[in-house]
Amino acid sequence: MLQEDNEENLDFKAIVTKYIVHWKWFLVSVLVCVTIAYIYLRYAPTQFQASTTILVKDEKRGGISSELSAFADMGLGTGLKNNVDNEIEILKSRVLAENTVKKLQLNVSIISHGKVVATDLYSKAPIAIRFLSKTPEFYIQSASWTFKPMTSNTFELKAVEDDVVKEPVLLTKNTLFEYGKPIQSKLGVFMVYVLEPNGLQAMSEESILTIDIRSLKNVADSFRKRLKVSPLSKTSSVVELSLVDPIQKKAEDYLDNLISIYNDNAVSDKNTISLKTSEFINKRLALITEELDGVEKDVERFKTANDLTDIESQAKLFVEGSGEYNKKSLEAAIQWNIVVSMLDFLKTSAPSDLLPATLIPNEAEASSLIASYNELVLRRNRLVKSASAANPTIIALDQQIASLKANVQSSLQRLKATLNIQKQNLVANEGVFNQKINKIPLQERQFRVIARQQKVKEELYLYLLKKREETALSLSATEANARVIDNALASDTPVSPKKSILYLAAMLIGLLIPFVIIYLHDLLDTKIKSRLDLEGKTNMPFIGDLPTSLTPHELMQIQSRSSTAEALRIIRTNLEFMFASVFGTGAKTIFLTSTFPKEGKTFVSVNLAATFAFSKKRVVLVGLDIRNPRIDDYINLPSKGVTNYLASDTLELKDLIYKHPDYDSFYILPAGVIPPNPAELLMSNKVNLLFEQLKKDFDYVIVDTAPVSLITDTLIIAHHADCFVYVARANFLDKQMLQIPNQLNKEKKLPNMCLLLNDTDSTKGYGYGYGYGVNQVKEVTWSDKIFNKFKNFKR
Repeated sequence: MLQEDNEENLDFKAIVTKYIVHWKWFLVSVLVCVTIAYIYLRYAPTQFQASTTILVKDEKRGGISSELSAFADMGLGTGLKNNVDNEIEILKSRVLAENTVKKLQLNVSIISHGKVVATDLYSKAPIAIRFLSKTPEFYIQSASWTFKPMTSNTFELKAVEDDVVKEPVLLTKNTLFEYGKPIQSKLGVFMVYVLEPNGLQAMSEESILTIDIRSLKNVADSFRKRLKVSPLSKTSSVVELSLVDPIQKKAEDYLDNLISIYNDNAVSDKNTISLKTSEFINKRLALITEELDGVEKDVERFKTANDLTDIESQAKLFVEGSGEYNKKSLEAAIQWNIVVSMLDFLKTSAPSDLLPATLIPNEAEASSLIASYNELVLRRNRLVKSASAANPTIIALDQQIASLKANVQSSLQRLKATLNIQKQNLVANEGVFNQKINKIPLQERQFRVIARQQKVKEELYLYLLKKREETALSLSATEANARVIDNALASDTPVSPKKSILYLAAMLIGLLIPFVIIYLHDLLDTKIKSRLDLEGKTNMPFIGDLPTSLTPHELMQIQSRSSTAEALRIIRTNLEFMFASVFGTGAKTIFLTSTFPKEGKTFVSVNLAATFAFSKKRVVLVGLDIRNPRIDDYINLPSKGVTNYLASDTLELKDLIYKHPDYDSFYILPAGVIPPNPAELLMSNKVNLLFEQLKKDFDYVIVDTAPVSLITDTLIIAHHADCFVYVARANFLDKQMLQIPNQLNKEKKLPNMCLLLNDTDSTKGYGYGYGYGVNQVKEVTWSDKIFNKFKNFKR
């Protein structure tokens, strides 16, 4: 795990280092982006945000609910509550925005033109324009005039050449006008006033004021896009309105007037509804009054025709009268029957029989006669007990009783006749009442129909009277639809552009641009750059890398302390480890090859041979790249060499070996003349004799061979090598071409292979780089080269 962490840290450092070496471009990019941001902030118009809050009422203020609000007690329009979302859409409506623009005349602007930017002066303008009359084109067309003060009383107006309106707007060819005098135009009649004389006098000749008139639709749409209306919470009807504009005062005025017009429209709508409701109620009242008058006349006619005042009371009286007559009729019948019974009793009664006294009413004549009769009978009956019937007193009493009995009978006859007449009258009267009672249901039904109509009309009449008063009251006390909580107030801090954010973004973009360029460059560049590109792509031992040499055509000297010299010494040491598995007593043979030409294998061969020579070992450098020999680019050599030896039977090998004059033990065997048949020449037996002789005479045999991807020469003589150094050049060899040495190593066609990376950038290496002291040379990156060229171009 520790090893994996170290590898990850190493990778991270390498990645960071890859970008740090181009720090100059990062610095230039950041400076350029920050400068652009500064210039933008210098001339970009600042934007301020103004906001206001209102409380929208809960009851709905539009549609059927408002129109029938007067009849809410009838259940019409109930259940509909104010929807805050609907009010928000009304506040953002185009009509409301256009009315606000019209009220503030925001489609007319006075613009001050600077060297770079133009500024709307709004309330700070030294002049004001007022339209006395407007044509329909005023809110449709656009116009622009340049304003120039001439004298204290005159000014000049000229149409802008790139104006949208093709034809002239002013209806006069004159361009000189007076302040406060009407000016005719196709958009209407207007006048120009002076607000700040000092401001006009302070204007220089280069100062330009422009009077711009834009179409109402464009201005209203601009404000609608910048207006934000949102509820503060889901549980309340408080709504916040905010507007962003370069001019704080304009944003505040727009919001305040927008809410004012919104409330005025709501009040106007409610007043219109109340007036319409009042008109409807008055019309209905007139109609109901006529209908109610007709129904009341019908009631009057019905009661007159039927002699009625109150059917219910009269019906009660009729029933009571009929019952009274019925009761009296029964009493008369009873009395009559009693009288008849008394008469029958008188006919059969003896002189000593008493007559019933209580059955006859006291007020009747017969009652007193019966009482007198009963007294005489009682006296006779007392006398009879003590005297005989012949007693004169008794006889006198009998006579009186007989006479009085006749009177009683006569009185009863008269009472009977009277009762009979009374009974007939009572029955007749009862019949009259019964007839009237029988007519009452029909009359009551007929009267109910008329009374129902009367009641309905009367209640509707009273209801409409009540609603007329309520409507009149609501009309006189109409309230606004929204209550302003906080008036519009613009912030002192601009919301756009924000300097800190813009500068931070500029710095980030400045860092990002070179980062992306470098990343894309590295992504698209498939060349090998460093040892990192070899890891994981080959399993051959890596013996070292050679940094770019500032003196590529000069041999390394023993006192050299350059990074290239130190790298060659490291490679020499690493090669000794490669010979650990090689057995034998002869010279150690090192072959150097590459994938393509120009990868520096000859440069490595020559300098590596010189490095081995520094160790007091006898070293011979053999040029076996016989098709394209390059050793003579570094050392002046004779023309004869290996090919001459292989093609001749008389030449001796020792005669062809050249000793370098500056080195004690450094020898060179040149490639010789380029032969016509190099492959066949290398397949001869003399090649074996060549290496046998060289191994006997020298300690190290270093062979510069041909590239393996183009020709087969190297593969023919590969078995003579103790170690094969495969040279790959940084920023030259494609990573995919590493398949060639991997395949050769896998198939064992080149024995004991190791990998060497040539022409690397020492500033991108590991650790502290190569070399010490003053001889250390700082390598130059591609970005440094471009940067230096840019500086030279600037100079």
